[in-house]
Amino acid sequence: MAFTRATGKHRGPSRLSRRGAGIAGVATLATTGVIGTLASPAFAADADTRSVEDTGLTQVVAADALADTIDAQAAAQEREAAEAEARAKAEAARKAEAKRKAEARAKEIREAKERAAREAERKRLNSFQLPVAGSYVTTGYQTGGSLWSSGSHSGVDFHAAYGSTVVSVGTGTVVEAGWGGAYGNNVVIRMHDGTYTQYGHLSAVTVSVGQSVTPGQQIGISGSTGNSTGPHLHFEARTSAEYGSDINPVAYLRARGVNV
Repeated sequence: MAFTRATGKHRGPSRLSRRGAGIAGVATLATTGVIGTLASPAFAADADTRSVEDTGLTQVVAADALADTIDAQAAAQEREAAEAEARAKAEAARKAEAKRKAEARAKEIREAKERAAREAERKRLNSFQLPVAGSYVTTGYQTGGSLWSSGSHSGVDFHAAYGSTVVSVGTGTVVEAGWGGAYGNNVVIRMHDGTYTQYGHLSAVTVSVGQSVTPGQQIGISGSTGNSTGPHLHFEARTSAEYGSDINPVAYLRARGVNV
């Protein structure tokens, strides 16, 4: 024989359903404000014997308050973290900017030094100086006498003890280096401005043809080779590499800033 479950009015509500209905009713009464007036005397008397903390509504309110507190703390922590991150980013940006400025300043200083060095080198390469440091003229230009085949001195003689260092008076290229007849061992240089200078009676030549030289660079050692009566340096300034194109060496050097 088959059995069927009780239904309808013969089946009582479950415990879960009863509890849900009770809570709903309490919530409704609390909302309308009549929970106190509609309660039965027995319920009211029983409620008086319980503390407020024992009621479900108080527990819900307390839980909500705790949740609000936790949310507020979490929000505060998030704000603090965001502010800390913003401060860190700002500090990193400040340091990056300071580094950029420092690097830019260092670059400016470096470039300024490089420009100054280039300018100084340019001036040095364009400068002129004496062929023997601290020397002076002992025989002037176009001095007459039988000592010179042309009848007069085609250059000037600088005082130079034997073995003195002889240097190029400016920037140029060596076009002659070696024996030069009456000039003895000599060097002829085409200067950067198109003029020529000659250095004679050397005891030794220290450069070669085609070599570039700069102001103050050694080109030989003073002596008394060729048509010479003693150690000295014969110096000529010319408009070409050929003999006979000589110009006044003292005026030549003075026009280029050399104190002679």
